[in-house]
Amino acid sequence: MKRLLCATLEANTAHSVEVESTFVRALPSFSIVGLAQQSIQESRDRIKAALGSINFKFPSQKITVNLSPSDLPKYGSHFDLGVALLVALQKESVDFGNFYCFGELGLDGSIKSTVSIFPLILSLASRLKNLSVVVPSESMKLVASIPNIKVYGIKNLQEAVEFFQNAEFRESRLVKSMHEIFKNSITIADKIYIVNDDFELDFADIKGQAHAKEAMMIAASGMHNILLEGSPGCGKSMSIKRLLYIMPPLEIDEILQNAANRSLSGEGTVFEKLRPFRAPHHTSSRPSIFGGGSNFGAKIGEVALAHNGILFFDEFPYFSKQILESLREPLEDGQVLISRVNSKICYETKFLFAAAQNPCPCGNLFSNIKPCKCSDIDIQRYKAKISTPLLDRIDIYVQMDESGIEDISNMSSKQMRANVLNAFIAQKRRGQKELNGKMDDKSIERFCKMTDDAKEILKNAAMRFGLSHRGVGKLKKVARTVADLDEADLINKTHMLKSLSFRQR
Repeated sequence: MKRLLCATLEANTAHSVEVESTFVRALPSFSIVGLAQQSIQESRDRIKAALGSINFKFPSQKITVNLSPSDLPKYGSHFDLGVALLVALQKESVDFGNFYCFGELGLDGSIKSTVSIFPLILSLASRLKNLSVVVPSESMKLVASIPNIKVYGIKNLQEAVEFFQNAEFRESRLVKSMHEIFKNSITIADKIYIVNDDFELDFADIKGQAHAKEAMMIAASGMHNILLEGSPGCGKSMSIKRLLYIMPPLEIDEILQNAANRSLSGEGTVFEKLRPFRAPHHTSSRPSIFGGGSNFGAKIGEVALAHNGILFFDEFPYFSKQILESLREPLEDGQVLISRVNSKICYETKFLFAAAQNPCPCGNLFSNIKPCKCSDIDIQRYKAKISTPLLDRIDIYVQMDESGIEDISNMSSKQMRANVLNAFIAQKRRGQKELNGKMDDKSIERFCKMTDDAKEILKNAAMRFGLSHRGVGKLKKVARTVADLDEADLINKTHMLKSLSFRQR
């Protein structure tokens, strides 16, 4: 009997799988056992054709391949390579060692990549030391970007066989170069970050709206949740789409995690300097936004795909009540839990939540030109769609002005991003694990130091507006970001007043 290693995904977690094979004297057959699902059972015909391409002749014996542990469901065509190698080298004196082998076989013996390979290996690397993997050549640079692992790239089954037979050839397949995206980086507080210099959408395109731009800069600097309200055409959606380009830089581990999440969603593995930006339509279903499915098939949703980035709800009040109320837990806890009878799957959801809405159903309540056609009851019903607990999780509220023909652009994305980067560096050099908007209560007490004047203003505001404990914390966190943009160590009176100006009454 021979064995080698592979793995299977349970949602976003990889489990090691031992692939074992035996040849016994019996009627010729080829079977794969061990809760192998349909995609693996179909691999037998691919494996037979691929082995034929290297002139391998199946013996007149019964071939049994076992995927252990046998009580764990296995999915994916990436098992093809491991099974084919065990069959091809069954009678050879070959030690497969601790190599993990991944790849789908073409009928001509070529080895192809699959969307599950990158998240599989990233999950394994987070738990195993000295991980060595054999992967298709087309995905080797992506996988080689994962820290502290050895990656070997092969093109076809013939190379895979030679890989385990020839030590010199094996070393020649070691990948020593990283993906191009990681070549330009900066170091902040001993960690490496990848800075985006692309401003495809620029705040310079937005005329006027100085107050809103300042709010967007504060939101980006601290990952604060933001709500924009204003008349149709005033630039709400336009501003939020440009918010992506001034966000703080991503750490390498965050880029890898974002790529893994995209793979889990079936969108392919792509490394991006920009943070994720997800904007589901208000008619989207609850499972599509929060994730869902049954047992091992629970799929990742939009809130998890927005992790480390931005989740944008345009036409905020038109999302269903169920979706809006379900949003409260991911915003507060930074994770979403999908519970099923046989499994519980947790996805991280630390994102900047951005929303845009009109002030009334017709949109003209704030307009100085167009009359509002809505009754008081219509406006009240429209506003009531957003519950107070959900609004309490919004850090920054901005009432946008109508655009005027004489308005001019006062700030570009490049200028705003420079300020955001300075505030980001200040937070990291203070030793913060999370940005200001995502700090917990202990971190707030540690990092949000205030002058006596600022404390007095906060105390009076809490009494006057009846602020909750969460609301007081939000004020402190926004004030901390305003102070960082002002390059101040302590939160002073001006910073607290600025924070209060962005609080929804």
